Amino acid sequence: MPVSERFLALLGFQLGQFADCPRVRSLVVYVTHAGHDGQPSLVPVGHWPADGRALPSVDASSPLRLPAEERRWLPLRDGTVLLGALQVETTAPAWPEPLGRRLQGVALCLTEALRLDHENQRLTRRLEEQEEKLRLLVHQLRNPLAALRTFGQLLRRRLAHDSDTSTLVEGLLAEERQLNRYVDAISDLARPDALLEPGDQPQPLLLPPLLSGPGGQSLAEVVDPLVQRAAATATLQSRPWQGPSRVPDWRGDGGAVAEILANLLENAFRYSPQGSAVGLHAATGAAGTELTVWDGGPPIDPQEREAIFQRGVRGRSGEAVPGTGLGLALARDLARQLGGELALVVPPARVDTALPQSGNAFRLSLPARPEPPATLPPPP
Repeated sequence: MPVSERFLALLGFQLGQFADCPRVRSLVVYVTHAGHDGQPSLVPVGHWPADGRALPSVDASSPLRLPAEERRWLPLRDGTVLLGALQVETTAPAWPEPLGRRLQGVALCLTEALRLDHENQRLTRRLEEQEEKLRLLVHQLRNPLAALRTFGQLLRRRLAHDSDTSTLVEGLLAEERQLNRYVDAISDLARPDALLEPGDQPQPLLLPPLLSGPGGQSLAEVVDPLVQRAAATATLQSRPWQGPSRVPDWRGDGGAVAEILANLLENAFRYSPQGSAVGLHAATGAAGTELTVWDGGPPIDPQEREAIFQRGVRGRSGEAVPGTGLGLALARDLARQLGGELALVVPPARVDTALPQSGNAFRLSLPARPEPPATLPPPP
């Protein structure tokens, strides 16, 4: 059917209001349809009165196109595109002005409804095509990930006695497991029953399922793999890297913290100049735990220091580097969802005097989390 049930319901209401108008004998609504020969024709989708009669399509050779005193056509046109037409048959050739205005109003209403109906159908088809492509890509992506896991496990077996290299292999396998979680999360996007219910606040990030576990994770569990990745990236880019001397004892949503730190580290390596230092600083204070990703590049323009946390906004210094401008916005949203905050501190020495006197630092503040109460023994 060329139109939706919702459009047909509106159509029936609009045409039915002429039941009190004896001058109107019949009303028929047609929509434009491209035939097999490529020539457009008008296909009837509704009429009044609903007498069960079968209505033919109107093509270029139809006698309904011929002039008639008691039949008129009102086009349903969106700009230069003819969406359809309203055929009006009356008992007399002359139309009173009030009747003409009513019919013109119905034609305008049906035109807008038909335009929206077509747009909705187009977007629905596009969404279905994208979901099908997404399912195919996810299916194909699992094959190289499985191969990566197999090769990594074989390499770990061969290098079992080489502790330094084994650490790198374990890092590769951990990244493969992380990628698999993301593939599962992407796969869920194609299932309508897995979509998130709308709430008062938008979800900051779609995290992979079961990333942290019900009991939370220690910071060391999520920070250590990121430090290994950052150290390897710094080696490949021939730039200094400074990791934390120790990781604070904090437990919570490790998956969320990993998301934030991964975004910050990626930005530091991507946007700071080649050769400048990058580091991760960790500290514990009375207010909670702080994790700071810093770089030794030029300081961000003061006028941009708050704007870069908005979705889609990027600083002028990074315009030539590929990116979406979403990382900082998502990281700050997620930090606040944790009850913490993400802020830009310039220079890094304001976080700790041991850090550089020039550059940029993004400080993630995590709230202190009290230890769970001890379980009391049952009464005797």
